[in-house]
Amino acid sequence: MAFFLQASNWGLQTFLGRCFLFQPASTCQKSLALMVHLRSRDQVKGLPFTTSSQSAVPQDLRGVHMLHKSRSGSRDGEKEKRKESSREEDKKKSLMSPFSAGAAKHRSVRQRTPTSMRLPRLSKKDDIQPPEKPLNAEEWQEWRTRLKHLTNFETVMLRRMIKYESSIDVAKSLMADVVLRNGEVKYNLLLGYLILCVQQKQVAEIFDIYDIIKLRFKTLDPGCYSLLIRGLSDTERWREAILLLKEIRKVTPPSKGNYGYCIKGALNNQDVKLALELYHEMVAENVMPHMDVLQAFFDTCKGTQDDKLKKELLDMLLYFRENQLYPNEAVMQSIKLWFESIPGEKWTGRLTSMENGWGCPVCNQVLETIELSKKEYNILKKKIMKNVMQGNDIFKKTTPQELKRFQDFMENRLPYDIVLDGLNIVRCVSRICGYNVLFDVVSYFAQQNLRLLVLGRKHLNEFQFWKWNAMTARQGKVDFFFTENISQDDPFLVYATLHSGNNCKFVTRDLLRDHKACLPESIQQLFFKWQRGHQLMPFASRTKKIYFAPILSYDTVVQTTGDTWHIPYDDHLVERYSYEVPRKWLCLRRK
Repeated sequence: MAFFLQASNWGLQTFLGRCFLFQPASTCQKSLALMVHLRSRDQVKGLPFTTSSQSAVPQDLRGVHMLHKSRSGSRDGEKEKRKESSREEDKKKSLMSPFSAGAAKHRSVRQRTPTSMRLPRLSKKDDIQPPEKPLNAEEWQEWRTRLKHLTNFETVMLRRMIKYESSIDVAKSLMADVVLRNGEVKYNLLLGYLILCVQQKQVAEIFDIYDIIKLRFKTLDPGCYSLLIRGLSDTERWREAILLLKEIRKVTPPSKGNYGYCIKGALNNQDVKLALELYHEMVAENVMPHMDVLQAFFDTCKGTQDDKLKKELLDMLLYFRENQLYPNEAVMQSIKLWFESIPGEKWTGRLTSMENGWGCPVCNQVLETIELSKKEYNILKKKIMKNVMQGNDIFKKTTPQELKRFQDFMENRLPYDIVLDGLNIVRCVSRICGYNVLFDVVSYFAQQNLRLLVLGRKHLNEFQFWKWNAMTARQGKVDFFFTENISQDDPFLVYATLHSGNNCKFVTRDLLRDHKACLPESIQQLFFKWQRGHQLMPFASRTKKIYFAPILSYDTVVQTTGDTWHIPYDDHLVERYSYEVPRKWLCLRRK
């Protein structure tokens, strides 16, 4: 790892860089001295000091360089200046006059100050900007003096370099200075330097650090493993990233990023078999791959005639379906091109938008309904009762007595057509207008001769619910159930809707994530499908009127008949909430 790099001296400097990390301080100083000599020799020859990156930090014209501040003993000045005589103070103040000759001289000195000599600029939040060029030991000492309030100067400086993506040679000069001062580079600093190298894809430096780490440490922390996997996976030493993936398993389960970099490394080198093995391994561990990893498979396998490989990629599309995943536009295009590249199958893909109907506008294929089958509905209802209503978690939101009171209340009143989360609707708008909005929503459904259940908390009954009791409850169209103020009404909402039958809808903006999390993974997608087909999501307009997002009649998942595929995808121009589904589709047909 060379801290002062010259292309002509690469091998020597790499060796010296390693000496910094392993040799005593005296040896390191000799090595550093030789490096400085090499640097001076190149400068005498007129050769520029080589940098590995041109992304120097732009100057912030609003910032003030600490080196060039007023000599008048400002709050950032040194303590020694504050102790000078009053005569010297007056003289220095006069130099700051914009009309004095001394001030002009002072300004000319500032203009001649080299950029690499400038000390840190501090923003209002003490956000230090690192130097723009490599510094020598004396210059780094000046920075330390000015920033003596920092308890860990080197760590802070490396973090700043990472943030501002400083030239790698600036970091090298800091590391060389650390070795000169301390005789070694500690693990945390080495890790910080590795982050910067990986960030800037400094392959040679990554190789050096990896070789050093292998010699110095028997085991690493997960963060270092992850950095090395990321850094090595896109190089000719990508197979060593696979070995590190095996090592990280001894410490912690690998992340989707760990798997993803190794898979892309294998695909970049045409080792599809290894990439598939890693993919199946991560799926078996319930680690969901990033979209760019799935895209890499379709990009790499274009034009394949291997039936087994084609089946693997089609199974990935079914993985989208099973896990309710929506590819982004880039992944969708890769899928489209892969289908169209299969020899002899004559697939054609077209993009379309689905309206609230049953068929695809391109091929007229009828899409799957959003409604659950009777079997699916009964399975979900049973699991909801066991895991949500009867589980231990339910009593964190209510009490056994309150749950029994609600079940007795429901016994002779089911079924309902609409179940409303009263408090949630009130909160769609300001609280002052919320009760009137809730009244309007209840009236809207009641006028359609629908049976309603309004759930709320007891403090709602203290306001305007007496109006509904007088106007609508007497007509037998609306029932009210109020929980304790400390209770949550979500479990009651789900219970009442499920027990009212498959045609009952519920009104709330709550995404019901807690209830979904209580269910087994095999049932969670079934719950999500039921939710999409039964939840009326209320929205408030600027005029405080409530409208509802429509419930689609078809299921927004990957669908296939064998000769057709319909794949919903996210349009990069359209942002959607997590409870919304895409409206753009890829239609694929085989002629």
